[in-house]
Amino acid sequence: MSQSEKRATALARYPEDTREAAALLKQAIPLMVRHNIAPNPVHYALWYTYSKGLEPELNRHLDRVVKDFDSFPPESAAKLFRDYIIRDELEDARAGQQEVINLVDDMERDVSRSVKGSLNFQASLEHCLEMLEEPSSDGLPTLLSELQQSTQLMQDQQELFLSQLHAAQNEIKSLRDKLERTQLAATLDGLTQVLNRNTFTRVLEQALSKAPQGVALVMLDIDHFKQFNDQYGHPLGDRVLQHVGQVLRNSLPSHAMAARYGGEEFCVILQGCTDLTSAHAFAEQLRLKIQSLRIKARSTEKVLDTITASFGVALFEAGDNLESLLTRADDALYQAKRNGRNQVHR
Repeated sequence: MSQSEKRATALARYPEDTREAAALLKQAIPLMVRHNIAPNPVHYALWYTYSKGLEPELNRHLDRVVKDFDSFPPESAAKLFRDYIIRDELEDARAGQQEVINLVDDMERDVSRSVKGSLNFQASLEHCLEMLEEPSSDGLPTLLSELQQSTQLMQDQQELFLSQLHAAQNEIKSLRDKLERTQLAATLDGLTQVLNRNTFTRVLEQALSKAPQGVALVMLDIDHFKQFNDQYGHPLGDRVLQHVGQVLRNSLPSHAMAARYGGEEFCVILQGCTDLTSAHAFAEQLRLKIQSLRIKARSTEKVLDTITASFGVALFEAGDNLESLLTRADDALYQAKRNGRNQVHR
């Protein structure tokens, strides 16, 4: 993700400009002071969000907590912070909790300064108002100058705080992206980049539990793969598996998933497939694409061999479960091999 995209993501959560942020701070800080809430980053984020008013459920929880307790319980604050402030970021980023904690800790100094500056601003403003009520005051210009300085300081601190929030949002997004990539890698076969067997089993179980009448299964096995490995070596055999995996990935219709079932055997789950003829036609297209592959020597580009595969197709029937559907597809695949290979059987 580019820097501009990351910045846009952060600003989507905190779109306020300096003037709007200052207005929210002026609302949030008196609320915290009124309820004797310590100015730490978690509390500050909660009451800043409370002042925005975009999380009604959070506001109701905060109102209930300050009503029921003499002091603001740390455990309640931590839970509300997780549930409402960073719920999206942390839902898939548990592995990055320590990094997020570090980010929040880094912000504490700036937040505390911002809170202190805002309180000083309030005190200066109150003093100024008292002076204005007096008939004459020689110290008014000095007081107004101090008020101006206090206002500028508070604005600077608010801008720094928002900058820290934006940086934290970017870092959390980066951590979430890393976790998503890690989770994706755990579902794929490392060599062919299609689903691995464990994920295939889980996906097929889910498909059969949701809409089994529209599920078809295609199983394929590369013909004479052991002989190919023995003749050309395992590195070239791995290239064959990679090419077949690429054919599968490039040929999948919507709502279809491919997996490496084991060794040189692959499976494709077709969802929304209502007849065996359509599944057979899809398998035949795959067969022709695999048959057109040419395995070449990298050094000379000389064609060493062609690849073929045998296919078995099965459509969900009443009473089927995962094992019975797999068995019927495997039986059809075995029949295709017995009949001479490089063909589709159903």
